[in-house]
Amino acid sequence: MSENTNPTTSPDNGATITLETPIQRGDQSITQILLRRPMAGELRGVSLSELSQLDVGAIIKVAPRISIPTLTSADMNSMGPADLMQIGAEILGFLLPKGVKASLEQ
Repeated sequence: MSENTNPTTSPDNGATITLETPIQRGDQSITQILLRRPMAGELRGVSLSELSQLDVGAIIKVAPRISIPTLTSADMNSMGPADLMQIGAEILGFLLPKGVKASLEQ
């Protein structure tokens, strides 16, 4: 029995990512994850400069703290580079002030 686990609602301060390679957990196939904007405590122990450089170790540390469903370290370590890059880019977007983000989108 295969069951898709997909976030159905996105808060204003989050981003839904469709994975190129679904994560398999037993009978579950996770095809999408929701990343919510991290709070300062969820960034504890991670260098913001490493996150801004899309450092793999920093992404792997922060993503499970802000993902719905919660990703495990095994999920993160077995993730393909395209999915990891999508997650990293969203996390980087959360770190940018609104003014900077708006000027980049123009």
